[in-house]
Amino acid sequence: MYRHIETELEKRTIPDYRRYRVPGGCYFFTVNLLERRGNDLLIRHIDVLRDAVRLVHRSRPFTIEAWVVLPDHLHCVWTLPPDDDDFATRWRVIKTAFARNVPLGERRCDARLRKAERGLWQRRFWEHAIRSDDDFAAHVDYVHFNPVKHGYVREPAA
Repeated sequence: MYRHIETELEKRTIPDYRRYRVPGGCYFFTVNLLERRGNDLLIRHIDVLRDAVRLVHRSRPFTIEAWVVLPDHLHCVWTLPPDDDDFATRWRVIKTAFARNVPLGERRCDARLRKAERGLWQRRFWEHAIRSDDDFAAHVDYVHFNPVKHGYVREPAA
């Protein structure tokens, strides 16, 4: 009988997408466009993104602690209401509303075409549950300094 033994390499390369969910928690997010190189879709259609966020905010409130939108990705820090840990639905609705309201024209891979997906966003997003005041400060600083890191500005906004 063959028994599969997971190797160290397999352990390191198999992603684990379990989310750490805390009702009423504060979270840092990174959300990327699928095609990042040379793509300025988010800033070109910033009003569409704002409308998508407002749409979600009205039906599923959250507090925006910090937010930066760069041409091809965004970072933000949110605090959810008490007894609410559902950031995933919020992101799904934001991404869907944005994709439905920007003009067609992006290049799509065969897999996305077969599933009738727009192919604007990476399917997943990065989230980190904020666990302390220092952690909060570090992630808000990261949001503020990210445009500097990418060479869009010389100094973070005050």
